[in-house]
Amino acid sequence: MSAPPFDQRDGWIWYDGQLVPWKDAQLHVLSHGLHYGSSVFEGERAYGGEIFKSTEHSERLRKSAEILDFEIPYTAAEIDAAKRLVLEKNGMKDAYLRPVAWRGSEMMGVAAQANKIHLAIAAWDWPSYFDPAQKMKGIRIDMAEYRRPDPATAPSAAKAAGLYMICTISKHKAERKGYADALMLDWQGRVAECTGANVFFIRDGVVHTPIADCFLDGITRRTVIDLAKRRGFEVAERRIMPDELPSFNECFITGTAAEVTPVSEIGPHKYQPGNMTKVLMDDYSAEVQPKSKAA
Repeated sequence: MSAPPFDQRDGWIWYDGQLVPWKDAQLHVLSHGLHYGSSVFEGERAYGGEIFKSTEHSERLRKSAEILDFEIPYTAAEIDAAKRLVLEKNGMKDAYLRPVAWRGSEMMGVAAQANKIHLAIAAWDWPSYFDPAQKMKGIRIDMAEYRRPDPATAPSAAKAAGLYMICTISKHKAERKGYADALMLDWQGRVAECTGANVFFIRDGVVHTPIADCFLDGITRRTVIDLAKRRGFEVAERRIMPDELPSFNECFITGTAAEVTPVSEIGPHKYQPGNMTKVLMDDYSAEVQPKSKAA
């Protein structure tokens, strides 16, 4: 049986400082964020009742809004507290959280300096972004048609809703062809990221990943880089060209939703999820657990 639509679920959502019944958390159809993409968001996970790197996510949310020229009227500490309240009110320990901030409906036009800034936080059960059985075998990824834009033309350092438009198009196209996701190049034709996750490659014991200067430098990405270095693995953050793809032995992607997910194919290129990927998967699983349980 399929899950109910997101607007028809039960529970509580934090909305502009108050907990409201899930189905009552609505906004007007003439909200600026809907028409002009003036919206930013975060994706976070709670494990055992603790939100992994909650403050880092809250600070990034506020920074993303600043890049889009608006200020969220709550501090990072207040956002952290609101997220904890959402978990508690919904009786959840393991959950996915979605804070989202947007410009309201006071003005309707490109300029909207007077619009109220809204903030909402929801939480729901989302065990794995990819099918768990398939994940262990490695997912199949297609090559995307669209590219990540030049950072001189788009606010690539922000987790802005509008930047995900080409990701949705690319992921839909990949799924229709039987793939789980799509790999995007940057505006200069270099390997960038997947539609909602960063990408890593392994060759001769070295972990390679693209430089995050035209796409989001993911919190999970940085966590995995740190875990790899703790293991003594060499990590090379560098430019990666598509013609290098056949030369790598292993590949995996990272993100709050994806966590650490092995890749078995990118278009015609094959990879075998191996020991280094497995080690980093296990290390990440241990890292996100509440320290009292992981000890």
